[in-house]
Amino acid sequence: MPETSAPRLLGPAEVRELAARLGLRPTKQRGQNFVIDANTVRRIVRESGVTDGEVVVEVGPGLGSLTLALLEVGAEVTAIEIDPLLAGELPTTIGAFAPGQAERLRVVLADAMAVTDLPGPPPQALVANLPYNVSVPVLLHLLALLPSLERGLVMVQAEVADRLAAPPGSKTYGIPSAKAAWFADVRRAGAIGRNVFWPAPNVDSGLVAWTRREPPTDRVTREQVFAVIDAAFAQRRKALRGVLRTIAGGAERAEAALRAAGIDPLTRGEALGIDEFVAIAVALHESPDAGESA
Repeated sequence: MPETSAPRLLGPAEVRELAARLGLRPTKQRGQNFVIDANTVRRIVRESGVTDGEVVVEVGPGLGSLTLALLEVGAEVTAIEIDPLLAGELPTTIGAFAPGQAERLRVVLADAMAVTDLPGPPPQALVANLPYNVSVPVLLHLLALLPSLERGLVMVQAEVADRLAAPPGSKTYGIPSAKAAWFADVRRAGAIGRNVFWPAPNVDSGLVAWTRREPPTDRVTREQVFAVIDAAFAQRRKALRGVLRTIAGGAERAEAALRAAGIDPLTRGEALGIDEFVAIAVALHESPDAGESA
């Protein structure tokens, strides 16, 4: 029987030692800020609700701090890492700090934005410290790619966390909020201080939790609804009648679609939730002359 003692987690000394041995200098370009606090990664795993035997996707595992905490609760981890040096070293780190548990780790050397499938069984959860510069597109890409994902918890820049979880009508509500709502019910799940990272970032971090919901419609595609969202926020201070005219084929047709959807044409996009954007897309694409501007 292989040794399956509980994983040892990484602290400040271990993180710096690993980085020094690899000759690693964290780069801002790839959003490399490594977590050096064991209590923080345990908190993330606890808040995620991941349990023994579940399959988890982790993006940007870095030196393995969060990976070890996921293995600690018995999860299987599919880790997507863009950096060849880090991807190559992660199995060695897991072998050293979590003896006998390497078989529960799969490392995928890839850009998370470019993956089209993943090895192993379908994952139920996404738990990750997402690189700040690509956090929203990575999250939306994986939600679209992996319908098996039931829930997740991600650490992102605090400002991005606010945007993802913002309700319609709030100052931080926008494209990330509206598109995330297509896939899931999203909520803020706490704040993370700067001192748990090495190097310490210049911004605060926040946790965002989400639970998958059924798509709000099958009458139009997600892409058609997202096109409405993009147009609505392209000039967020302007009324929908004007900003939707390009995708509608004119201001009059935009107004007709808005009225058919039960929305005042002078409303701004920032006031609408995902169901209203769906209603607009349906009205645009089911009207008699929809083909003229499709």
